[in-house]
Amino acid sequence: MRILLTNDDGVRAVGLERLGSALAPLGEVWIVAPEAEQSACSHALTLNEPLRVHRLDERVFTVSGTPTDCVLLAVRGIGGVMEPRPELVVAGINHGPNLGDDVIYSGTVAAAMEGALLGLPALAFSNTAWLPRQLDASAAIAARLAARLIARGLSSPLLLNVNLPDLPAEAIAGLRVTRLGRRIYRDVVVPATDPRGRPYYWIGGEPPTWEPDPRSDFAAIHDGCISITPLRTDWTAVEALEPLARTVADLAAHALS
Repeated sequence: MRILLTNDDGVRAVGLERLGSALAPLGEVWIVAPEAEQSACSHALTLNEPLRVHRLDERVFTVSGTPTDCVLLAVRGIGGVMEPRPELVVAGINHGPNLGDDVIYSGTVAAAMEGALLGLPALAFSNTAWLPRQLDASAAIAARLAARLIARGLSSPLLLNVNLPDLPAEAIAGLRVTRLGRRIYRDVVVPATDPRGRPYYWIGGEPPTWEPDPRSDFAAIHDGCISITPLRTDWTAVEALEPLARTVADLAAHALS
């Protein structure tokens, strides 16, 4: 099994190192990760400047770009990175949660999604603490989950977003298959002034709150459980196709008559 491991916290992140060590018994692990932190970059590709790839070790590379850049270069075997291509893409362990609507912004989830778009099974792992204390436990659990999936036979496209509570393994209450929760946003833009009198802004806000939903990833984490959410790359709102077609047909009939 050839495994591509990446993240959005950068190549020196502790979560990446811990997960790489835990995955090593499962196969050949290649790390291709951003040279600097790329949190909340979503599915960005670097288009307006060249990408630089540097080899740090036999199977460890840095890329001067986003997590999506890392996966694209690695899977395509560009610059001598991962030839032949991997059989599994793993992103993480992210320092902080990737729950609910926030997956839209997540570089970790985007890296896994790029793997799925390239036809590979992909897993994204996040520890839900911003300053996690249980990364060893999270990495061990993540590796066991990956091993079970490999044993059962990985299929493409498979894209799973896994959030792990920052707890010792024995304190975790269970594992749930969940749906994405709905976050109630109260984000604010905080204006300030630098020492030279020039304005600048911080995007921040209060800690998130969530709409009540026992099926959600947030509810699972709140209850001390691991959340596993299957995602898809096709964003089409299938349930809206037929009603929208009727509306468009009605509009066209009136507009063109």
